[in-house]
Amino acid sequence: PGVVETLADLLRRARPEVVYTHNLADKHDTHVSVALATLDACRSLPADQRPRRLLGGEGWRDLDWLTGDDKVALDVSARESLSAALIGVFDSQITGGKRYDLAVAGLRRAHATLDESHHLDASSALAFYMDLTPLVTDPAGDPMAYAAERVERFAADVKDRIRRLRRPDTRSR
Repeated sequence: PGVVETLADLLRRARPEVVYTHNLADKHDTHVSVALATLDACRSLPADQRPRRLLGGEGWRDLDWLTGDDKVALDVSARESLSAALIGVFDSQITGGKRYDLAVAGLRRAHATLDESHHLDASSALAFYMDLTPLVTDPAGDPMAYAAERVERFAADVKDRIRRLRRPDTRSR
């Protein structure tokens, strides 16, 4: 509760329009806990003081699998030096032999190229986010069900593609 109250107080003071946190499908328990605490803090504010948008970014699980409007792709190419500086603040994350700084930059470059297969690259770096805003605007919304719906939409997309493209003579196998 102390964390949620502290976050709510910071949000009340700063009045941000957009809040960035971790996403609900992250595989790192601490990251999911941060996302849930941030969501609770946003929900605890009066409706007119809540951020207009809450986005859950990539952490330990890439979000390139999100489908359609579930995936928010933000062009971060204009802020590569800021991104590097922010990652550099977490020295413990890059000095122990794991180069998260290079991995994040590489992932964002890969997203810029691989996100739209039939279009020229519109940017040199994209970051993907899960839009958590509906959970802020509807405080009764269940975060677990919300995340599960996104996973189910991805599964349905995969199944539909296989169903459409599978050769007719192999459908019974």
